[in-house]
Amino acid sequence: MFLSLTNMGSMDLKRIPLAAAPSRLKRVTAGAVTLLLVGSSCSQGETTPERPQLVRVAVAANFAATHEELARRFHEATGIAVETSLSSTGQLYAQIRNGAPYDVFLAADVARPRMLEETDAAVPGSRFTYAVGRLVLYAPSWDSLRSGDIELREREFQHLAIANPLTAPYGTAAQQVLERLGLWHELQDRIVRGESVGQALQFVHSGAVEVGFVALSQVISLDATEYWIIPDSMHEPIRQDVVLLRRGDANPAAKAFLDFLRSHAGRQVIANFGYTQP
Repeated sequence: MFLSLTNMGSMDLKRIPLAAAPSRLKRVTAGAVTLLLVGSSCSQGETTPERPQLVRVAVAANFAATHEELARRFHEATGIAVETSLSSTGQLYAQIRNGAPYDVFLAADVARPRMLEETDAAVPGSRFTYAVGRLVLYAPSWDSLRSGDIELREREFQHLAIANPLTAPYGTAAQQVLERLGLWHELQDRIVRGESVGQALQFVHSGAVEVGFVALSQVISLDATEYWIIPDSMHEPIRQDVVLLRRGDANPAAKAFLDFLRSHAGRQVIANFGYTQP
């Protein structure tokens, strides 16, 4: 399987192998990613009440690798295809408000799913917290990371990547950490903002940026070693809510996906990627 990335700015289009499974790809708007898992049992059309075949899921970028594994296992268990669109929570929220045809929204915060409920764009009572994220400082080229405070004050570096605090909850958390350390204003000329935490990770992993604030789940999926887990006390909890969108209310496949997310198997996958759960 391959994940096709359409990146913002001057970053080139890249194809990154993830796992061996049948797939077909579809490009979406800049900064977003779409992945469609298709099996022989579910490749002959759209979802129908008699034969649910497809669920379209909008997923916050931090949850990409975790969701890819969840989607694979869900497909194996049910035969239902999962079409995934990845971007920042803010961008996905805007797309949903503009009528994007998603069934389920896996956000990286609680605010936007709640707002969708309040504006009747999501099914009331369907929202729940599926994961609590962890923020890390990641620097693959450094020989060690003692603490974010020491490293960011004493190391020589040109750039620090974070997700955009206006659109990405992990960016908001990164700003809170830097403010707590008294470095937010001092480092302004060195901060590089990605549209999502996925793009912030790409900046660092590619070597274009030396260090960045990314999600623990991302570095776990890379088998990375040089990172420092930010203490929870340094930023507000990154509670991530999911909600069933209005379009998904008529789709049994969407409700089956939410059931799987809450199941023991689903929760175990989420925990394996470094998330905690309420």
